[in-house]
Amino acid sequence: MRIYLDLCCLKRPFDAQDQPLVRLQTEAVVSILALPAELAEFVRAPAQALENSFNPVQARREAVDLWLGQVSVPSFSDEAASARIADMIEMGFKSFDAFHLASAELFGADVFLTVDLPLLKLATRLSAQLRVRAADPVRFLEEISQWTH
Repeated sequence: MRIYLDLCCLKRPFDAQDQPLVRLQTEAVVSILALPAELAEFVRAPAQALENSFNPVQARREAVDLWLGQVSVPSFSDEAASARIADMIEMGFKSFDAFHLASAELFGADVFLTVDLPLLKLATRLSAQLRVRAADPVRFLEEISQWTH
């Protein structure tokens, strides 16, 4: 299964862990990142690197860069990406969210994971117009746990 994690997921382990939902999401993200290669292939895209470059916290930025550096970036058509991003912005997605979703689609991800609840809500509502399924990491981990048992 090809998995695209947006930056909210990749940065979740660095957030304050005093809220139960944040801790649960962190555990799910860490567990997903540790999935064996036969279950998970992670998709990396320029959207992740670009958004991460704006992270003002150097330690967080470097840690996410380290993970991103472990996954190869496939080539893609700038024209196709630009057109799909524009479509998604028209649907109501914010620019970086549209960039991430379009990247996930263009790179053939089976699932787009995010802990950004407004983004997830919009992507769920517009799921018929998307070519990738959006999910939160906790529910996704529950799903794949059922497949492996």
